[in-house]
Formats: sequence, C-alpha cells, structure tokens
Amino acid sequence: MDVIAQIREKAKSQKKRIVLPRSSDKRVLEAVTYLHENSLCEVILIENPGVTDYPKGIELINPATDSKLDTYAETYFNKRKHKGVTEEDAHQIIQDPLYFAASMVAEGDADGCVAGSISTTGDVLRAAFQTVGLKKGSDVVSSIFLMSFPDGRVFTYGDCAVVPYPTAEQLATIAQDSASTHTKLVGGEAHVAMLSFSTKGSSKFEGIELITKALEIAKSKNAQLSIDGELQFDAALVPAVGERKAPNSAVAGKANVFIFPNLDAGNIAYKITERLAGATATGPIIQGLAKPIMDLSRGCNANDIVNTVCVCALMGDIDN
Repeated sequence: MDVIAQIREKAKSQKKRIVLPRSSDKRVLEAVTYLHENSLCEVILIENPGVTDYPKGIELINPATDSKLDTYAETYFNKRKHKGVTEEDAHQIIQDPLYFAASMVAEGDADGCVAGSISTTGDVLRAAFQTVGLKKGSDVVSSIFLMSFPDGRVFTYGDCAVVPYPTAEQLATIAQDSASTHTKLVGGEAHVAMLSFSTKGSSKFEGIELITKALEIAKSKNAQLSIDGELQFDAALVPAVGERKAPNSAVAGKANVFIFPNLDAGNIAYKITERLAGATATGPIIQGLAKPIMDLSRGCNANDIVNTVCVCALMGDIDN
C-alpha cells in the first residue's frame, strides 16, 4: 500500500470533522462528495453566496445565521482589539467563510480546516494566525511536501511554500517540525539533512553559517533527533556519495527529510522532482499551528483536496 493509501486508511479510522470553506469551487464539491461517500472523514461545508447545488448528506453552515457567530466574533475581537479591530469589524470578518471555518477549528467545533483552492497562501495563513495561532514552543509556521515515488519511496521536503528566507532559529524549527510530520504521516524514524551546495565545509560562504547554526540549535532542543548538515543533496541521499563526502555522518546517504536553506531552493526542488522524476507531491502541509489548518495549491485537483483533507485529519495528533 502506498503512502497516500495509508494516509487515507488512517484518516478513515480517525472519524475527524474537517471543514472546507470554499464551497463555490467545483473541485472542492467533487472532493467533498468523494470524502463523504467513502467515509474518509466527517465533512462540513461553509455556504458561499450564489451556490445552491450542494452534495447531498453534507453538513452545511451559513456563517451569517449560525448560532456560533456571536461567540466567534467576540473571541476574535478579544484577540485582535489591540490591533484596532472593533466589535463591528470582528462581526463582519468572522462572516467570511475562511475566518468562520478557522474559528470553528480554534474553538474545537471542527478538528481541522482545508482551504486555499481559490485563496492565496497569505489569506489562509492570515486567518489561521488570527484565530488558531502558533503551537506552544513554535516560532514559525512552515510547510512540507510529501514526495512519493512510483517505486514506493517517500521523502519529505521543507520548507517549500511559506518562509522565504528563514533565520537560523526558524530553520531549526522547520527541521524539527518536518521530522515530526514525516514520522506521523509516513512512519519510521526521520533522518534530517540540512541541505546546501557544500558538504561539511567543502565550500566557504556566509550562508553556510546559517545552516550550521540552525543545526546546533536543533540539536540543543532535541538531542535525539537524527539530523546533520551541511550536506549536498547527493551526499544526503546516495549511500556511496555520503560515505565519500561525509564518512562520519549518521545521516549522509540515508536522509528521508530534506531541509532547504530558503524558499527559492525548496519550491524549485519539489517542482523539479514532481515534473521530471514523476513523483507525487502532496502538500503544502502546514506545520507549526496550534491546530491543523491546511493550505491547498490553487492549481490543485479534486484528488489533491481529498489527500490534503486526509492529511489534515491526522495532523491534529502531532504533539503541540
């Protein structure tokens, strides 16, 4: 069974309530129908203006008339009044399907939210920040992609969608969160490679100091984490190359979690892997939030949405 099939089976056993706010998107409606008919989770749809042909049997919520509107608005006002948000503003903002769905997750009325098919990543994360917030001990929200290959191999790439140029502290957090996400979704021990164009000092450049500092921070926070760097990609992946370039590394040649130094590298890498190597990219899978809110690519299809919903159903069990 491939990793996506495994994730779907695990999600089915969880029976989580996942809310999707953008019901005006036909891809979302197609995905919701599949999720419902196959009992992969309990689906909630937020009603969107102009939509009348909803799938049968799906729970529908109208933010403007829902009994929780005032509660959500009050909570949002109390969180954001220091930013100049008024009670009237809060009442209006929460009626936006994206903010209402995120508030459902924040208040425990849904186990997770999946959005982004017609919203930017910025819009999705802004709603998440302002309602759910960061998990305890986290200093950054980031993302990973699960890269699954026809031969059964699965790797985790991070960060590929959120943090353009992370600090050393943020890069360390991305590495830790990516390892946790990999183990939760894929299983087995995560072996984390902090990637660079250099392996163990083979090149000298100020950017490498960022990676080595991030490595030190990650190790200080979790001494049990299998992590090393800086490593070139071939040294991280290929045993023979790893043995030659980094003979004393416990990660070189067997890495399954690859941490890129910036968003340029990560985003380019996952798309090259997907398009040239025939891998299936599942994500972006958002990590670092107190509760699961997942972002979709606006180029996604219904199958991508199904997979992301199933991932969302499992992410809530990652320790905060």
